[in-house]
Amino acid sequence: QVQLVESGGGLVQPGGSLRLSCAASGIIFRLYIMGWYRQAPGKERELVASITQLGSTNLRNSVKDRFTISRDNAKNTVYLQMNSLKPEDTAVYYCKAATEPRAYWGQGTQVTVSS
Repeated sequence: QVQLVESGGGLVQPGGSLRLSCAASGIIFRLYIMGWYRQAPGKERELVASITQLGSTNLRNSVKDRFTISRDNAKNTVYLQMNSLKPEDTAVYYCKAATEPRAYWGQGTQVTVSS
């Protein structure tokens, strides 16, 4: 049974930081591209950051200077370090594991940026 469990979300003031974690089980983690997506109320889910099996990363322009994605294959975990958070970063953040033709999603973790 595949499980992706996100953690680390919460309420933070503008300018603050959070680190999200996504722990995977039931898959050969190192074979999967890992991604973080987010969905704000009334908006479509969007890709925030991804990291390939070899560690190459890609981040959307709006977070490129503030967020970092990393993975620890020994711990079957992917991280999203979020710094200088803005109210517009408020969303449910989802972890995704993908390798053709399979893809798996976590249940999401809420991130709220507000004073």
